[in-house]
Amino acid sequence: MPGVVVVGQVARDLVLVVDRVPEEGGSTEVRERQELLGGKGANQAVACRRLGAEVELLGVVGTDRAGEDVLAQAAADGIGVGGVLRREGVPTALLVDVVGPPGVRRLLEDVAPAALLTAEDVRSRAGLLQDAGAVLVQLQQPGPAVVEALAAARGALVVADGAPADARTRRRVLDAADVVRADGSEAEALVGWAPRGVPETVRAARELLEQGPRVVALAAGDADVVAWAAGHVVLPHLGEDPVDPTGAGDAFVAALAVALLRGEDPRTAAWWAAAAAAQVVGTAGGRPHLDPDRLRETVRRHRGA
Repeated sequence: MPGVVVVGQVARDLVLVVDRVPEEGGSTEVRERQELLGGKGANQAVACRRLGAEVELLGVVGTDRAGEDVLAQAAADGIGVGGVLRREGVPTALLVDVVGPPGVRRLLEDVAPAALLTAEDVRSRAGLLQDAGAVLVQLQQPGPAVVEALAAARGALVVADGAPADARTRRRVLDAADVVRADGSEAEALVGWAPRGVPETVRAARELLEQGPRVVALAAGDADVVAWAAGHVVLPHLGEDPVDPTGAGDAFVAALAVALLRGEDPRTAAWWAAAAAAQVVGTAGGRPHLDPDRLRETVRRHRGA
């Protein structure tokens, strides 16, 4: 299978599990603490690797100890880190995920602007993108970097995740991406109106398909809609007793991309994506611990129901 390049955020994740999230002025003991490789880009890279793809990561870390640690963990995970730039004087991004009782979570983000990619950064690593079978682009990166990545990735399966902040980048994304995935607020930014419920989300996906992508995946409350020219599927959230939603979208994107890259049809790829998201929400933190055998069993059980 051709390799995957993920363009996006690389960070250190600090996951704190508590029995309750304190109110203003309050405090609580931390029951569990994890310090992990994280960020949307790195999470997607780990998920793709666990699903059997060869993966390279393109992002930014600092020259600090945290940057050394997350790159070492990525390399230990089997991810190529030659595309990650180390920015002098910039702190590596830090994400603090405070996980309380089921359904209660707070995410704190310390991401310096210089910890994001520039167009020049992407140009300096263009060879990685030109040789890839699939390129996953996180749209929370600055518009010029996104546009540069889309241009370099021509010929690859291009998967865009999120919604650009500006209209010009949005237009380029819809022109260039084969697959677009967005959550509820991002879907509104893409189509210009707020889809409410599954029927409106299907309509929004159809509008986006008319603008260029061949597969569109949009969140619809407690479900996900994946649409393509010949049809669509509505996928319930498959996770039982979810602990933490962090990283579910990243696993969804990664599994969808890997399945499509392997030649699966959009409906089958969508079920794989839903099963991957379900595995991630069962543990605290966004790091995807994916088991392909469990994914197959989840897909078989729910798709056949």
